[in-house]
Amino acid sequence: MTVARAWSVAVVGVDGYVVEVEADIAQGLPGLHFVGLPDTAVNEARHRARSAVVNSGEVWPNRRVTVNLSPAGLRKQGTAYDMALAASVLAGADAVPRDALAKVVLLGELGLDGAVRAVDGVLPAVLAGMAAGFTAFVVPRDNEAEAGLVPDIDVLGVRTLRDLLCHLRGEPCPDPPDDDGARGVTRTAYGGGRLAVASDKDLSDVAGQAEGRLALEVSATGGHHLFLHGSPGAGKTMLAERLPGIMPPLDREAALEVTAIHSVAGTLPTEHGLVETAPFCAPHHTATMPAVVGGGSRRIRPGAVSLAHRGVLFADEAPEFAGGVLDALRQPLESGEVVIGRQRETVRFPARFTLVLAANPCPCALAEEDGSRCTCTSVARRRYLGRLSGPLLDRVDLSVSVRPLARLDLLHAVTGAESTAAVAARVAAARDRMARRFAGEGWRTNVELPGRELRSRFTPVADGLALVERQLGKGRLTARGVVRVLRVAWSLADLAGHDRPGTDDVATALTLRLGVWS
Repeated sequence: MTVARAWSVAVVGVDGYVVEVEADIAQGLPGLHFVGLPDTAVNEARHRARSAVVNSGEVWPNRRVTVNLSPAGLRKQGTAYDMALAASVLAGADAVPRDALAKVVLLGELGLDGAVRAVDGVLPAVLAGMAAGFTAFVVPRDNEAEAGLVPDIDVLGVRTLRDLLCHLRGEPCPDPPDDDGARGVTRTAYGGGRLAVASDKDLSDVAGQAEGRLALEVSATGGHHLFLHGSPGAGKTMLAERLPGIMPPLDREAALEVTAIHSVAGTLPTEHGLVETAPFCAPHHTATMPAVVGGGSRRIRPGAVSLAHRGVLFADEAPEFAGGVLDALRQPLESGEVVIGRQRETVRFPARFTLVLAANPCPCALAEEDGSRCTCTSVARRRYLGRLSGPLLDRVDLSVSVRPLARLDLLHAVTGAESTAAVAARVAAARDRMARRFAGEGWRTNVELPGRELRSRFTPVADGLALVERQLGKGRLTARGVVRVLRVAWSLADLAGHDRPGTDDVATALTLRLGVWS
């Protein structure tokens, strides 16, 4: 017998690599042997595949079976190779036509009863297969909608191994059993929660907070990072949760990126289509470094910074995060990606998000609400906010003090508050101006403008630039801070419909950056 071949895909990070699954059936002691850097889950496929084949009414070859996963130097992880393994072995035994496997990619986990179960990372796997020239894909039925997000390919969703074999043989598939929904084929999320996207929370729910609302609008326009500082109950969390709602919908390229990340993380619901709205991720302040940045002891999974890609990462109670966790955000804030290195591999995940930090003014949280009730010493207050490092805060463009409203002001502010739809319309118009200005440049938002361009082609008016130079001379701005103020000034100009940031735009940008500390 000659070697039979099937095709699958290995997903590393959000990148896919086509894997050739070769099965050789030869004389010798019966058994299944893997080569090609399989992990524990792949090695365990020998038991899943054999039982699935037998329980599907087929005959497992009673010979020595060797399966090679090529390229052999790439680590193979997970259970997505099960279907390709079973198909290649049966093709090697001449139980299915070999040419039927020549141009099709197989993805799916097998149950012992022959059920085909959903797997993570189907979207990036299909994209990689299409890039390699494949146009036909067989996936679990629960992943069929996800695979179908890729255009110009043929996708078959199967419930059982028997369905796959009938398809390969050109036979009609049997009707699904009545208890199909109870056979354990539903998808389980292992990534730490479900996908969170912009909800129905409306900005009209936020009473007052004119400066906070302006900062939110500017942040959504230019992709600027935001620090909300104030007493408990003042509205910091309400503002942060409403930021995704005023962000523009994702274009198709960004939507595919976001959907692929959540597919790999296992947080994409099976009924969910393409993610077209900005995601919102809010890790708890007890979250570990791998949970926030990404990682894991075996398979490297995306962290909160990648789950918030093209959306919002909200760090509530920011000073309470463990030392070093928030400082680890500094590299992805600059580069838009996170790189996780291991002894045997390096994985990259996209991580271009808008960071929103929220913090109380002191440990007892009463310093700004009523200084007379605050029990913290000045040293304790400085130490508390000092947990947020200077280099991290220097990368945050907007700093806003969110103060609680007086009772009378709260009653009057309830009516007439501007809605999310109204603010989102202004943001969309500003983004259109931005897109026309950056046509052919490769930048999406003002936050991506390089410093050299701000100093040469995209300068504000002379009086506005003088304001920035004055603050730089006083030591209230760093060189990085100057660049970030000018980026914010451009976002304010886009919102106002100005062709170039004026003095007022620059002054407002300085206030939004320095106002908390003045």
